[in-house]
Amino acid sequence: VHGEGRAKRAMIDLARRNVAALCGAKPDHVVFTSGATEAASTLLTPRYRMGRGPLVMSRLYVLASDHPCILRGGGFDAADVSVVGVDRDGIADLHQLKSVLDAHDKDRGLPLVACHMANNESGVIQPVGEIAAIVKKAGGLLVVDAVQAAGRLPIDINALGADFLILSSHKIGGPQGAGAIVVASDLVMPEPLIRGGGQEKGHRAGTENVPAIAGFGAATRVALENLAQIGKVQALRDRFEQMLRAHIEDVVIIAESAPRLANTTLFVIPGFKTETAQIAFDLAGIALSAGSACSSGKVGDSHVLAAMGYSQAGSALRLSIGRSTGERELEAFAQALTSIAERRRNGSRAA
Repeated sequence: VHGEGRAKRAMIDLARRNVAALCGAKPDHVVFTSGATEAASTLLTPRYRMGRGPLVMSRLYVLASDHPCILRGGGFDAADVSVVGVDRDGIADLHQLKSVLDAHDKDRGLPLVACHMANNESGVIQPVGEIAAIVKKAGGLLVVDAVQAAGRLPIDINALGADFLILSSHKIGGPQGAGAIVVASDLVMPEPLIRGGGQEKGHRAGTENVPAIAGFGAATRVALENLAQIGKVQALRDRFEQMLRAHIEDVVIIAESAPRLANTTLFVIPGFKTETAQIAFDLAGIALSAGSACSSGKVGDSHVLAAMGYSQAGSALRLSIGRSTGERELEAFAQALTSIAERRRNGSRAA
C-alpha cells in the first residue's frame, strides 16, 4: 500500500512487460525465477495442473545435446527420462522423436518434451516449429530452453508452438540472479518448486530480487532493440572463422553448414590440447571457453560433441562475440592464432 512498495512493484511490472515483449507473450504469463536452472527444475516435473485438477507427465524426452540442467531430468527419475539423438550437425533426430512419442504409454500420463532453441556450445539452432508439431500431435507439452537464443533470434512463443520458454538475465547482458519462465497459456502450469508467501501468483514463492529483475527487464529491452544488428555480428563472426582457416588449415568448425547463432563458433584444433590453446588465447587478451561457460573450470570431453559423433582428439573451444567486439579483438585473435600455429609446427618438428 505504501509508496515505497508501489515503486518496487512498478519496477517488477515494467520488467515483466519487457520480458514478455521479447517473447511475444502476455506480461502476466511471465514468472520470474533466480535463473534458468531454477526455471528448468520447476518445469521438468511430472506434476502439473490443468486449472484446478492434476495433470501427470509420465515421461520426459530430452535431446542428447541439451544443457546439463535439462539432461539431468529435473524431478523425473532417471528411468523416466528418454534421450533423443542428434545428427552430425547437432540437429534433433525428428524421426526418432516421432517414434518414441508414438510409442509413449498415454495410460500412465502425458509426454513432456524439453529441448534447446539454440545450443549453448555450438550455437546450432533447432527446428523448434517441427519439434512442436510432433509433440502436439502426441498430446504432449513442450519446454524450450531459449537462453542462448534470446536477444540473438526473434522469439514468439506462440509462433514457435512452445508451451513454456526458459530465459536467463545474464545471457543477454543483464545481472546474474534472475531468469524467467514464459508460458503460452497459464491454463496448464507446473506445481511450484518453491512454496511460501505466494509471490509470482503462487508459481514461485520468495521475496523478489528487485534489482536483478529490473536489470533483466532493461536488458531485454536493449536486446530487442539490437536484434537488427545481428547481421553485423554474423559478418564479424565470419571474419573470425576466415582467420581460423587461414592460420590453422586443418581446423574443424563444428556444424559449419548448419543454422547457427550469429555470435557463436565452436571449433577444434586437431592434436592440440584445450588447456594449451586457452592459455595462448588468454595471453593475447582473449577469453575463450572450453565448451560451455556453465562448466568453467572443468576441462573435459564435451557431451555436445560426443552427441554429434565427434571424437575428442583436439582442443574444442567456443568463440562468442558481441556488438562491442571489433578490430582490436580481431587483431588479438590473429596474434593468438599465429602463436598457436607456430607452436604446432615446432611440436611437429620435434616429433
